Amino acid sequence: MVDHVAKENVNQVVDIGKGESGDGERGPEGGGRGYELPLLLFGGFRTLIDRLHARLATEGHPDLRPAHGFAMQAIGARGATASEIGRRLGVSKQAAGKTVDRLLALGYAERADDPADARRKLVHLTPRGYAALARSAAIFDELRAEWAATLGADRVRDLEAALRNVVPAETAFRLDATSWLGAP
Repeated sequence: MVDHVAKENVNQVVDIGKGESGDGERGPEGGGRGYELPLLLFGGFRTLIDRLHARLATEGHPDLRPAHGFAMQAIGARGATASEIGRRLGVSKQAAGKTVDRLLALGYAERADDPADARRKLVHLTPRGYAALARSAAIFDELRAEWAATLGADRVRDLEAALRNVVPAETAFRLDATSWLGAP
């Protein structure tokens, strides 16, 4: 994803709105402006995901992309059809199929007949796919520990607890980010 073009922030609408009042007021209750919260949350997400993928690249997974991680989670331990993967990700069967094809080519997934219905093809993770997910989980633990070392363990726990309070349980672990961020 392109963040900056020629050292200029791509989000020009937000840039234009910064500092217009000139009075130093930041927003309600002395906090940030309303648009800052989602941008900071997304920036935190991007920071973690970018650092994860940089680490994965050095550890034998240079071709894995964030969309692949979401797709591998959507495949799950029992496998899934391309249609099921698409529904779980909030993308078309064709878009899911393209991502699955890439995972197959990279050796992270494989297709097999569904034992319950020979007309269906299930996508399963390979040992390489499971290894990448296990490494990702371990790296996320390390990145969380870095945040705890920087911010303090209590603040990170408080942040997580606060987010659990405001994020509806049914959406907390949804995988379909591409449905509102655009197709992969």
